[in-house]
Amino acid sequence: MEHHPSRSKVRGKGYFSRLGPGIVTGAADDDPSGIATYSQVGAATGYRLLWGTVLLLPLAFAVQEASARIAIVTGKGLAGIIRERLPRTILVIAVSLVAIANTVNIAADLGSIAAALNLMVPIPHMVGVIGAAVVIAALEIFVPYHRYAKILRWLCLSLLAYVGVMFVVQINWAQVGVDSFVPHFIWQKADIALLIAVAGTTISPYLFFWQAAEELEDGDQHGHPQPTRTHMGAMRLDVGAGMFTTVFVAASIMITAAATLNAHGITNIDTAEQAAQALTPIAGQYASLLFLLGIVGTGLLTVPVLAGATSYAIAETFGWSESLEKKPSQARAFYAVILLSIALGLTLNLVGVNPIQFLVIAAITNGLAAPFLMAVIWWLGRDKRLLKKWASPWWSQVLLGLAILAMTTLPILWLLAP
Repeated sequence: MEHHPSRSKVRGKGYFSRLGPGIVTGAADDDPSGIATYSQVGAATGYRLLWGTVLLLPLAFAVQEASARIAIVTGKGLAGIIRERLPRTILVIAVSLVAIANTVNIAADLGSIAAALNLMVPIPHMVGVIGAAVVIAALEIFVPYHRYAKILRWLCLSLLAYVGVMFVVQINWAQVGVDSFVPHFIWQKADIALLIAVAGTTISPYLFFWQAAEELEDGDQHGHPQPTRTHMGAMRLDVGAGMFTTVFVAASIMITAAATLNAHGITNIDTAEQAAQALTPIAGQYASLLFLLGIVGTGLLTVPVLAGATSYAIAETFGWSESLEKKPSQARAFYAVILLSIALGLTLNLVGVNPIQFLVIAAITNGLAAPFLMAVIWWLGRDKRLLKKWASPWWSQVLLGLAILAMTTLPILWLLAP
């Protein structure tokens, strides 16, 4: 018996339909915060920071693979393992960081859904925010997430429009090739802040906890089977497919924004209308609609992931019943945290921050919270008493170490930059 029968085979016809938590996590990673951040980076810097996405691919894979492996071997979520193996102070810091980052991200995503909706239906911003929050909360509570996610993945296909734009606009592919593999940035706070945002929205704290929790959803229903080499191989392929997808779409958004916005003098995105302009070459007068579908689709997919990741972490901390497959009556505290997370995200929109800029702020928040959590995962992943023969191999330790070093160094560079 496998943890995820849907991906019990590594190869064979119909593999896409068998992909598990990795591909869902990858889809959730290209959330409204990611769309706004990658668009802003492309508009502000052209192709110059493309190398960041290429560099982040193996680092993102390493942290998600370690999170999944820890959950598969132990049969427990990250917060549960931290509670057992590390001092309580580390547990409190870890859960607090993910809760804060997730709440800011929820607020930004709700605001962006309302802003995108306003492109088509002129309604007050807070009416859109409240409507989005109510719909998402109701769906997350009353619809099993695996059914909900299957439907929403089709809406996320609208993101492929950014890939399509690359084939109909003039792009300096030679420059794209150079900038994808030759690191270069200007020594100033603006560039480094954008790098923090790109790193934070690609390697986001909520993804660590969500990946681990989703690996256990099937195990909760069928017991905790022993990990096998075949299943670990399938998990790595699944995680790799998810992370490659998210990074490929990220690079496509940056290239599209560079070719359509930066090339025409738009270097700062303040409104949803400006962000939607990147899709005009392929969608024309329907650019706003396509942008709306992308934002709403990824937002409806990701906000439940954000709220769910927070709830999983807190439920594991206190030993509560947990699962998005359970009814509210079976996990009252778990669902109460989800409602509270969404309510706090809704409340933060009263601050009045520009919705598009709020998304970039959320990405930066993720970037600042991630290094500590990654260090905890690195420590747990190499614990042979905990994972035995499934402890992190050398390549995982090296990649995770590089990811921690990079994401710790960027904020320091920002403080030192002029």
